[in-house]
Amino acid sequence: MKSRTIYFLGIGGIGMSALAQYFLQRGDVVCGYDLTPSAVTDMLRQKGANIHFEGDVRQIPEKVDFVVYTPAVPKDFVEYRYFVENNTPMYKRSQVLGHITDELRTLAVAGTHGKTTTTSMISHLLWPEEPMAAFIGGIAKNLNDNYVCAPNPRTAVVEADEFDRSFLTLHPEVSVITSMDADHLDIYRDVEDLREAFRQFAAQTSRTVLVHEAVAHHITQPNKKTYGTGENCDYRACHIEFRQEVSCFDLHTPAGEIKGLELPAHGIYNVCNATAAVAAVLEAFPKMSEECIRQKISTFAGVKRRFDYIVRRQDFVYIDDYAHHPNEMRSFITAVRDIYPGKRICGVFQPHLYTRTRDFADEFADALDLLDQTILLPIYPAREKPIAGITSEFLLRKMTIADKHVLQKTELLSYLQSHRPDVLLTIGAGDIDRLVPVLAAGL
Repeated sequence: MKSRTIYFLGIGGIGMSALAQYFLQRGDVVCGYDLTPSAVTDMLRQKGANIHFEGDVRQIPEKVDFVVYTPAVPKDFVEYRYFVENNTPMYKRSQVLGHITDELRTLAVAGTHGKTTTTSMISHLLWPEEPMAAFIGGIAKNLNDNYVCAPNPRTAVVEADEFDRSFLTLHPEVSVITSMDADHLDIYRDVEDLREAFRQFAAQTSRTVLVHEAVAHHITQPNKKTYGTGENCDYRACHIEFRQEVSCFDLHTPAGEIKGLELPAHGIYNVCNATAAVAAVLEAFPKMSEECIRQKISTFAGVKRRFDYIVRRQDFVYIDDYAHHPNEMRSFITAVRDIYPGKRICGVFQPHLYTRTRDFADEFADALDLLDQTILLPIYPAREKPIAGITSEFLLRKMTIADKHVLQKTELLSYLQSHRPDVLLTIGAGDIDRLVPVLAAGL
């Protein structure tokens, strides 16, 4: 097959980087731009990608077959304009992913939270026995990557992103919908518009759409099955018991019970994610053995930045999490409280997007009030311009706990060194992850 030159605008994004790896593996020439270097861009460079970090059309190859871009790239960005003016074929990341997966049996996981962990669990359940391609929105620890692909894949496992209605390019055989919380209200008119997009995604699922019991009433597809902990769920986790960091449970399925599952993760939401993952695999591969399922669940290592233990000592625990929606944060903080009752818990939160901070300020404040101490970093803008009056100080004023602060990133380490908590949490989807190794070393 003839090699092509493919250019990525925003190549360091977690979804973009998985596609870049796919084309590198196929033998194509991969080039691209991103705003800042990162561990992801370092990995892509090691695999052969040519990446630069300043908008400069002189660094674009003379011939580019097509461009893959993320909606986060501004339309007035100099390289974006260059490709438009030169009539270079340009495709959104979601369009390219949809084209790739149309050729494969696809298992897709959608939801406003829980989808990365569930996608990683499905991938772990199937890999390497099933020849597949997995496109994950985070670094799955079992794979040490957000992408894996057999030489001749038959199956795709895909994280289906609702942002920019991206998941509507997918036509899965089996899909999962974990949640439908109001989010991305810069894209959707309101929560009902968001739910309508999820209904369309469900309608594009050919075999089975698995829906969490909490949102099942929003989906009316005849091929719907439910999962959760309720008595009426088609796939039901029961006899749940938490033992330190291990969740033990039995799983009721339409074909019978799988007893004695042990998941090395805490929290009812992780039990539900595991239930969804096993359900999706059994719907697509009904002959998978109980022994295989039990072994795979017991060896699931988690996802980087999802309840990710950085330091775990008797006198100090540090956990990092990607949570950036109030419901995610509430679930995360509650699970930490369950594991460490009586400990003083400090959360460092970097709000993500001005619009999300504005739209959910009260809900964010309620979630952060579950902590003993909260430190807010300035809002991470991503693709957005500032909104007058929407700042971390605005969010701080809505909180009711006494021990609350707004700090710059440069002030954080020294503050924590002199006010060390029992349990430290870093929370957010911006660039707060860059602080994790600094805090781990300094504390």
